[in-house]
Amino acid sequence: MTDLGARSESLSLLQARRIALGAQGFTARRPQRPGRDAVARTVARLGLLQIDSVNVLSRAHYVPLFSRLGPYPREVLDRSVNREPRLLIEYWAHEASLVPPETLPLLRFRMQAAQQEAWGGMVRIARDRPDYVSWVRDEVERLGPVGVGGIADDSARPTAGWGWNWTDAKRALEYLFWTGQISSAGRDTSFARRYDLAERVWPRHVYDAATPEPEQAYRSLVRVAARAHGVATEPCLRDYFRLPPAASQRAVAELVEDGELLPVRVQGWNRPAYLHREAQVPRKVRASALLSPFDSLIWTRPRAEALFGFRYRLEIYTPAHQRVHGYYVLPFLLGDQLVARVDLKADRKQGVLRVQAAWAEAHAPAETAERLATQLWLMAGWLGLSDVIVAGPGDLAPALAAAVPRVTDQAVTT
Repeated sequence: MTDLGARSESLSLLQARRIALGAQGFTARRPQRPGRDAVARTVARLGLLQIDSVNVLSRAHYVPLFSRLGPYPREVLDRSVNREPRLLIEYWAHEASLVPPETLPLLRFRMQAAQQEAWGGMVRIARDRPDYVSWVRDEVERLGPVGVGGIADDSARPTAGWGWNWTDAKRALEYLFWTGQISSAGRDTSFARRYDLAERVWPRHVYDAATPEPEQAYRSLVRVAARAHGVATEPCLRDYFRLPPAASQRAVAELVEDGELLPVRVQGWNRPAYLHREAQVPRKVRASALLSPFDSLIWTRPRAEALFGFRYRLEIYTPAHQRVHGYYVLPFLLGDQLVARVDLKADRKQGVLRVQAAWAEAHAPAETAERLATQLWLMAGWLGLSDVIVAGPGDLAPALAAAVPRVTDQAVTT
């Protein structure tokens, strides 16, 4: 590791890429028996885990830990979310996310701005039916932890549209969740939230903590983002917690003035960048990891393109005949480069990890297929699947299909 300190005013693209990978935990040695402590260290480094409901491979919040720790027990994360003392609690951070409890007071500015920021259905029911919303809160107090199905609601569920056909009870619960009056006590086996009063979910010292002034909260959240990124532009720092532009810009300027962020130029970037004062540049990166589409290393797509020259789009909502790379595509990190992408599906009925497409980047080294095959076997075992089958298009698919059977024994013991 090289400590850049205050000496450097410019960085090469390679240095910036390695700084980012080190900050995101891809230079740390994977523990032999990753448990709660390893999960806690990784979450502390990243600041949050994004949640997404798509389960064609695995729920999104599980995969970033696998990418960094290897095949850790998923029940460790489940216990960390669903049982006291909770290591993580859900709230709106970078979209729906799991955050350390201590981060929640920093997000009270969002809770207090529900009337301006929450979705229309939530705001309307709070405006039009405040007595009903209060009744729903009382029901959560009486019944919690409780899912939306446990709240008696005679209103009909809308059938028009897709994905947002909420009942009034759901709208009221989500409004109360957004405002911080109730919290998520975890999710059930169908991935639905279980709601309870925030004072019964949050640790007492967190619930009782003073609410910071918004400017202080913005600075603290940008600080988390800067440490997790290592080096980043202001829009990337802003996006980590989806902060207002002007507030983020002020926070960055204040952190520069305090010496926590160091302005730098990064080769090829057309925006000013900021280096966290504790960032180090690894001399070498030996990573080998499949990345969730919702991994914090790549979730800001312009950043992934600027760092890795990797143009990436999630094509879930693209009609099948218009997709370029596949439905649920994971980039493959090898060393300090993104060298391939694979469309993966966990076929749980057949016990198979299906590679539905595999594509190599132009700079992918000769060992890409074999190294990727190893990670596919590790992922299959982690997901409880007994086989890996490559059967789809892509310029990497033939080499990967040949490599998968060769590395089976090595992978399952790695």
